[in-house]
Amino acid sequence: METKFKSKIMDSQDLHRALTRISHEILERNKDLKKLAIIGIQRRGVHLANRIRDIIKSIEKVEIPLGVLDITLHRDDLFIMIKQPIVQKTDISFDISGRDIILVDDVLFSGRTVRAALDELVDFGRPATIQLGVLIDRGHRELPIRPDYIGKNVPTSLSEVIKVKLKELDNEDEVILEDII
Repeated sequence: METKFKSKIMDSQDLHRALTRISHEILERNKDLKKLAIIGIQRRGVHLANRIRDIIKSIEKVEIPLGVLDITLHRDDLFIMIKQPIVQKTDISFDISGRDIILVDDVLFSGRTVRAALDELVDFGRPATIQLGVLIDRGHRELPIRPDYIGKNVPTSLSEVIKVKLKELDNEDEVILEDII
């Protein structure tokens, strides 16, 4: 799929501000930080989750458990996407039962990634709550999934693509909108 740059949605400073706001919203909604845990969806959701955890630690001086979730084999559209799936690491080294889980991803689109994440999470236990945080909500939901925390709403057409670049993977922080050509 070829794409062409259309516009920059967020620069590094915008991205940091959005994650800081999301972190504050998480703290406002979740009073018992001993029950809180953050789980990032592979790949970029993991780095965003880690940044949110670090911001919360700088504000509240508490260490929130961080997990990593790979949903590749739980996707219902895997056979459509690629012939040979690339399975990444899942690492949840704490009991999620009874916890308030913040599930973090970069872009919310159809909702299928989140549904797959929910399917996989129940294999690890029964959380008290699962809340969803996303950097970008671009609309076009196919499933009844709504984020609790949103960095930015970006209405898109189906002929557009959102690309999130993070310094941990891409050596820069930005979110761009591209047209499919």
